[in-house]
Amino acid sequence: MDYLRPAIDDAALRQMSSLALAHVGDAVYEIMVRALLACGGTQTAKNLHGRTTKLVCAPAQARAAERILPLLSEEEQDVYRHGRNAKPKTVPKSSSVAEYAHATALEALFGWLYLKQRYDRVNELFGVIAEGF
Repeated sequence: MDYLRPAIDDAALRQMSSLALAHVGDAVYEIMVRALLACGGTQTAKNLHGRTTKLVCAPAQARAAERILPLLSEEEQDVYRHGRNAKPKTVPKSSSVAEYAHATALEALFGWLYLKQRYDRVNELFGVIAEGF
């Protein structure tokens, strides 16, 4: 198995919960933010960590989702909607329920695209988000 680029068939992907997709998408989104910041110039580890946490928190991810929503295909909108409607057990104090729902939806979408091996699309959507950083 290629753990960096796992191959999962559509039937197995359809069986995954939105929260499982968000679990994967959270890591995908964070690694993209970390790479963008680290490659963007010389910074201290403390600055990198601080900027990363500000960009991957639920309120920031909810704002990021707003930027890409008009660009989503019907299939991507379905994944996003299922992620938004997922019912996590807890919501961080630093975000509203609505912000957390949209952040979870964004993560589910990124997880789904990653597991579908649609890396160019993940990159395209992240590029639109990164323009707002």
